[in-house]
This record gives sequence, C-alpha cells and structure tokens, in this order.
Amino acid sequence: MAAAESYPDDLKYHEEHDWARVEGDEATLGITWFAADALGELVHFEPPEVGASVTKDQSYGEVESVKAVSDVIAPLSGEVLAVNEQVVGEPETVNDDPYGNGWLIRIRLSDAGEVDSLLDVEAYRQVLANQ
Repeated sequence: MAAAESYPDDLKYHEEHDWARVEGDEATLGITWFAADALGELVHFEPPEVGASVTKDQSYGEVESVKAVSDVIAPLSGEVLAVNEQVVGEPETVNDDPYGNGWLIRIRLSDAGEVDSLLDVEAYRQVLANQ
C-alpha cells in the first residue's frame, strides 16, 4: 500500500522532487511522495558507492519503476556516508514510506551554504501547483 500524499515541514526540498533532512554537517536524501507516486511502484534502485561524491543538481543514481527509469538528483553536495540497503533490496519501500524507511543515501555536506538554496515545504507546494 503506497503512502498517503505528504510533505513533512522539517525537510528541505529540491525542485526535481528530492528531499533532504539536514542534521548538522550531514543530510539524509530521498525522493518525495510526488516523485514516487509519479513513477509508480519502484522495482530497482541503483545507488552510488559509499565514499563517492555527489554534486548538487547532478544525478547520483537511478530509480526504476514499472513505468520508467529516472535519475535521482542530488539536492546537496557531499560524500556518501551510507546507502539504504533496505531500499536496494526492496525498492518498493520508497513507495510505502518515502520520508522514513525509504530514504536513499546519507551524505556529509561539502558546502553547508547549499542548504539555503533549497525550498521549504510551502515553496515546494508552489512548484507542485505549477506542474
């Protein structure tokens, strides 16, 4: 059963439908409910390697659904500290819990100032309204 539409207000959002939960100099990244819903049931997640660098606004992996293969866009830059192995093994976890167990990677921020360029929940809702 897919999760109900939601956009937690403690997250920062990227206009490409990715989110970041920033905690100090680290951030957990994932895709929003909107992205998961648009893709349909995920069947594969191709993550970066732990230790790799991700760059804001650039692809860091792919998610595949029964409908399409899509790049996952990094909302922030940093070094990959962890990959969610649960999602690698059970990609549908993202559909069920996109902001909890469905997180994708955890990074150490290389430029904390990038956080200021992300959208708050209200600004992200405006992006959705204009889709």
